[in-house]
Amino acid sequence: MEGIKSRSPEEHAQLMFAMRISLALGVVMLVFKGAGAWMSESVAVLSDAAESVVHIVAVGFAYFSLKLSFKPADSTHPYGHAKIAFFSSGVEGALITGAAMFVAFESVNDLVREPRISRPDVGIWFTAIVVVLTGIVGLYLLRTGKKQRSIVLEANGQHVLADCYTSLGVIIGLLLTWATGWKYWDPICAIVVGCNMAWVGLHLMSRSVHGLMDRVDPVLGKKLEGALKAETDSRKVKFHKLRYRDLGDSLWAEVHLLFPEGLLLKDAHLMATEIEQAVADECDDQVHLTTHLESAEDHDAVHNEHQVEG
Repeated sequence: MEGIKSRSPEEHAQLMFAMRISLALGVVMLVFKGAGAWMSESVAVLSDAAESVVHIVAVGFAYFSLKLSFKPADSTHPYGHAKIAFFSSGVEGALITGAAMFVAFESVNDLVREPRISRPDVGIWFTAIVVVLTGIVGLYLLRTGKKQRSIVLEANGQHVLADCYTSLGVIIGLLLTWATGWKYWDPICAIVVGCNMAWVGLHLMSRSVHGLMDRVDPVLGKKLEGALKAETDSRKVKFHKLRYRDLGDSLWAEVHLLFPEGLLLKDAHLMATEIEQAVADECDDQVHLTTHLESAEDHDAVHNEHQVEG
């Protein structure tokens, strides 16, 4: 099987550019939200600004993780360094969850005491600008992350889009406060915002744990099995014991191929290599397939004999 392929310089540049855009967006969001919170005295806008602080810290860690994931496999990391993507996603999720707890604390305090919001109209305008920016950049990051199979960038895109939805919730609260004059709409909507942030954070942490623990993805498994079945059936070969792990930017899979008796080793090896390449070509994800060659006729007898000896 061929070695792990590294990304091209063009792909590296595209991913790093997208991450720089995300970092710049975080700074812009913090400025606009901070100004809006200060001028409107809205706890909802303040909670949204707190999320932007988290965004900047998370992007900084994601930037480091993305650069590390580009390092090729070596003697100490034979599978490469891309697995750092899952750890990065978990850290980002934990930071978002922490910000959600801060939002909940501030919102409850504002419910206990009379809300101080004074200029909801100012908060609406500042937050509306943020909604447009986060919506555009979030979709760009998510699309680029999926296209390049970068979990770091994809998680960051989900984070930015969650921030967009959060800001929409803030605007709804400010509009209700402005229209009715009832200031408690502001902390109530801030609590809803905090719940949404917590959901996004927990989702990212869950995905991180599943990736680090190599949890099976039924969709990917079905895709690999379908490609393998098509290639082995056409060559009158059988397979079993398919296993795979998500490395973050590619899939590493292994499978046992059962060949008919009498086939020369060189011919079986050539056929296995063709199957490996065909499966990699048929799958959208970058797949590195390792095959183990076995004889179909005495397969069970050989394995049973070794089990008895063991």
